[in-house]
Formats: sequence, C-alpha cells, structure tokens
Amino acid sequence: MTKPVPDKAEIALEYPDKFYVGTFEHSSRFEAHLDGNGVALVLERPGTEDVRKSVHLHINFGLLAGILRELAGSVAAIPKDDIAHRELLASALRELQEALKTS
Repeated sequence: MTKPVPDKAEIALEYPDKFYVGTFEHSSRFEAHLDGNGVALVLERPGTEDVRKSVHLHINFGLLAGILRELAGSVAAIPKDDIAHRELLASALRELQEALKTS
C-alpha cells in the first residue's frame, strides 16, 4: 500500500561517469516498512514514461540505528523556533518507540 508523499524528497545518485537526480513531491507516493533485516523504502512518481520514476532503498537495522544517532547529533540544525518540524519528528519517533515496545 502506498501513501502520498507528505512533503518532499530529493534523491541523487553519483557514479564516476553518470549523475542522476530526482525529486518526489506531493503528487508522488511512498511505501515504507520493516522486514526481517531492516527498512524497505520505495518512492514513486507516477505518470507518463518521460516523468515516471521510482527509487527502492533497503537499509539494514544497524545502519538505520547509526543514521538515527547521527540525526540526533545534528538536531541543532533545526532552529529552536521551528516548532512545527521539531514536533513532527518527535511525534513520529514517539509512535515508532511505542510500536517497538508493544509489538
């Protein structure tokens, strides 16, 4: 089941001889779920062949934990008066923490 992208994502892939960049906004959809090894994330932009694109990403739990720790260390980058974004992140993390406790 996919859901509308509530904000925006920018993806860049850089190879020695190629560079790909894509944006996924409100008209795009996403799916995210945990499996036995980590997190699976799919971003899809529907449409005609010339605009349609998708990104599939799998991150193992160890790397995800490392990413979350790095994010915690850089929270100061969100201005203290940006209450909306801070609360959005805090609320989502509370939901994840509760789900981890009860499942």
